[in-house]
Amino acid sequence: MDWDKVTSNLEARGFAVVLCDTAAQAADFLAGAIHGKTVGFGGSMTLDRLGLFQRLSADNQCFWHWKTPGPETVAAAAASQVYVTSVNALAETGELINIDGGGNRISAAASAKEAVYYVVGRNKIAPDFDQALWRARNVASPLNARRLNRKTPCAQGKELKCYDCQSPERICNGLSVLWRKLSGTKTCTVVLVKEDLGY
Repeated sequence: MDWDKVTSNLEARGFAVVLCDTAAQAADFLAGAIHGKTVGFGGSMTLDRLGLFQRLSADNQCFWHWKTPGPETVAAAAASQVYVTSVNALAETGELINIDGGGNRISAAASAKEAVYYVVGRNKIAPDFDQALWRARNVASPLNARRLNRKTPCAQGKELKCYDCQSPERICNGLSVLWRKLSGTKTCTVVLVKEDLGY
């Protein structure tokens, strides 16, 4: 992995970049950077692995439907000053890709915020946009469908891939691609981690 290349390509697209050797370092960075804010969380195995909800809840008001379920939690997360999530794939060329079922991560991360943080493990990085999109569709989405025990071909079948199904339990209904930092967000930081994290 050419971390300098990934970093420079992201910075050229308007993203701030923090490079961490370990997941623990990434958690320390975020805990040190976010204080006294309302913080929304997007569904993410990466964030769960980092234990961020517990750490940030110490001096922030945090909203995550995984930890505090309810329809009001999703709305509160979307309206928060800071939003923390991950991606399904990141291209070395600098594009960030997410696929969503209900759209909460896509819409909340796209709304005007004081800050948005994307935490990305090395396993989610692909050489270019086409391969990153392929990863999001054929690796991340099927693994998440299996985790959720969905009745979809990607979750029930032997082969890990997208079948572009019409199942009502499909979790890949919307696609978000960030070619650059969105203009409505003051700062958008990609926290790169030199460890495998999430799907």
